[in-house]
Amino acid sequence: MNTIEEVTQFLENDSELKRLLKDVASLELPDWWICAGYVRSKIWDDVHGYPTPTATEDVDVIYFDPSHNDEAIEKEYEAQLHALSPTVPWSVKNQARMHLVNQLPPYKSATDALAHFPETVTAIGVSLDSNERLIVAAPYGVDDIIELRLRPTPAFADGSPHHHIYQARIQNKNWQAIWPKLQEVDVTRNGL
Repeated sequence: MNTIEEVTQFLENDSELKRLLKDVASLELPDWWICAGYVRSKIWDDVHGYPTPTATEDVDVIYFDPSHNDEAIEKEYEAQLHALSPTVPWSVKNQARMHLVNQLPPYKSATDALAHFPETVTAIGVSLDSNERLIVAAPYGVDDIIELRLRPTPAFADGSPHHHIYQARIQNKNWQAIWPKLQEVDVTRNGL
């Protein structure tokens, strides 16, 4: 894999991902995406040549609905998804409220929220278009994911008030124990 088109094709061919995307699509959420670690790990497993997918802590689903931003609604969506796929560890978050949790300015959309995830490699989402074709959102492209570079997004870069969150995540997640070819590239706020 070298391009976003190749990443899209790779993910399009993943039958488990396609099934989960259809589950989420059935909820008819506005501006929804399966994102972050679940998607990133599939790519890292492939680049590392792993024949079996790495187990995931959760399947992150984000959406953007400023008219209904009660956390209880997210739990209802998780329950609906659990009814469709009971063995999947679903995590559903409305990004219209998550800026408060993350102490950032309000997001404009789910993809804007992706751009404010701590790492560029986590800022990736997949969804289905109206023809059920897989689409990829990657605000920072896919080079870092493919080339196995760990780097903060601008909101979490060195010199930002949130850089410590990025640093703690890199240490606590310990991704390099699972994917040893990963390389950390820390940059200043203006270096991305």
